Amino acid sequence: MLTSLANTADRFPTPPDSPIRLFYIQRSSNANTVIYDANLTGNKSLNPKSPVHTYWIRYGDNGQKEELSTIQRTLAYGLYTDLIKSESNAYEGYFLAYRKRKFVVKLDPRGNPIALFPINGKLQILKRVFVSVDESHMMPSVNYIELFGKDQITGKDVYERFKP
Repeated sequence: MLTSLANTADRFPTPPDSPIRLFYIQRSSNANTVIYDANLTGNKSLNPKSPVHTYWIRYGDNGQKEELSTIQRTLAYGLYTDLIKSESNAYEGYFLAYRKRKFVVKLDPRGNPIALFPINGKLQILKRVFVSVDESHMMPSVNYIELFGKDQITGKDVYERFKP
């Protein structure tokens, strides 16, 4: 089931682990990686003004960390998040570029930040997204999206590939 992972993951560097890492996105066009980390306050809760910090690791350059541009943040890789009133320190949101699937960012029972995203119709812990992009035309288009995660109950790997 995870055969596609070997095809795509081997071509790109894996970002270093971080205790605040939610997930990351890689695209077929280059090795630069968009990182989504939890933005925690001093008391280890999600920052209510901005619960997720999104930035680049520019592997295609020198591997440096770089903030998203305004256009990247508002059109492509940015997130919209809103507090879930019925749950403590949890936020529902969506990608600004793809609003069809909502996700939840919260702390797990051990206090670790996680992003729950619909994978195969069930909220799972999202770890990685791969986007196959066709840049042969004037406007780039998405061939398919691969989601890699973990089942939040069993811890087993989960995978979904879909065309948006």
